[in-house]
Amino acid sequence: MKYNLLGNSGLKVSNLAIGTMNYGKGDPAQPLFSLGVKEAKRNIDLCIDEGINFIDTSDGYAKGTSEEILGEAIKGKREKLIIASKVWNPMGDGPNDLGLSRYHIISACEASLKRLQTDRIDVYLAHKWDGMTPIEEIAEAFDNLVRTGKVRYIGCSNFSGWHLMKALAAADKANRQRFIVQQIHYSLQAREAENELIPIGISEKIGTMVWSPLAGGLLTGKFRRGESGPSGSRHFERKWKNPPIYDEEKLYDIIDVIIEIAEQREIPPSQVSLAWLLSRPTVTTLIVGGRNEEQFKQNIPASDLELTEEELNKLNEVSRPNLLYPYWHQQFMGKERFSEADLGLHKWHSGY
Repeated sequence: MKYNLLGNSGLKVSNLAIGTMNYGKGDPAQPLFSLGVKEAKRNIDLCIDEGINFIDTSDGYAKGTSEEILGEAIKGKREKLIIASKVWNPMGDGPNDLGLSRYHIISACEASLKRLQTDRIDVYLAHKWDGMTPIEEIAEAFDNLVRTGKVRYIGCSNFSGWHLMKALAAADKANRQRFIVQQIHYSLQAREAENELIPIGISEKIGTMVWSPLAGGLLTGKFRRGESGPSGSRHFERKWKNPPIYDEEKLYDIIDVIIEIAEQREIPPSQVSLAWLLSRPTVTTLIVGGRNEEQFKQNIPASDLELTEEELNKLNEVSRPNLLYPYWHQQFMGKERFSEADLGLHKWHSGY
């Protein structure tokens, strides 16, 4: 298992993290939330034995039940894990039971601590952007949690580039704790983050936690051109539209290359998909979930897998998105003055 520093900090985390979005009570109306304490404990024990020390949850997963199950499952093992959780989600019917107001951030953190049965959250992230709350208030609330010892490090998830820069500027101006990590959607199937979020990560020394690195299972090799997906698939039965599939033909082109490389190496296709992401700049850890031990056993070897330059180029070429404005203009008219952060986007499109 490989470990990386989390952003501009001294905290080392495994480059694979345990995802807990599927922890819940098996509500038929919410089939994603299906694992109980027994199954969670078994999967967590396996991952700890393999060297994983990072686990991600949120109060929004099954309305806090995910945190409750996690708190029970890690009894006696708390000090072996770095716990990340998130805030924003509606936790009640009141007008202040969601968002990133100081009121909600602090009360939600205290509630998460109780559900997790712990005295601190190691990495606490804003789960979504809140355009109604002044950014200065958000920065002050997160800073307060760090200074009072309830939280060790802070970050954000699903922010746009300008949202993240506003948050960093507000923290810097008031000499408050900075976000050191962003949790983003990024995969061979969805590379939008390369436009701004990855370059910002390079420029501002922000680490990257990737959610849905296998595109919700699309990049595992289970979905193949001309074949029906696995029984009960949430994607092609249209039960779950996250991530959205804009170009199904391109998706299958990507899958074809993943499978080609996997067959040549005699490894599961999911390992190829994960290894490509781990080669990307600023990527600190990939959040991988699973229903059972076999799924984790299949993916964990990706931690140490290094693809060849030829393999990386094949994957990059087949999955490359079109450059958006103003980036295509910059590439044609201003590449002589690119910084390392600019190249976080442009070098994958032009090869320099």
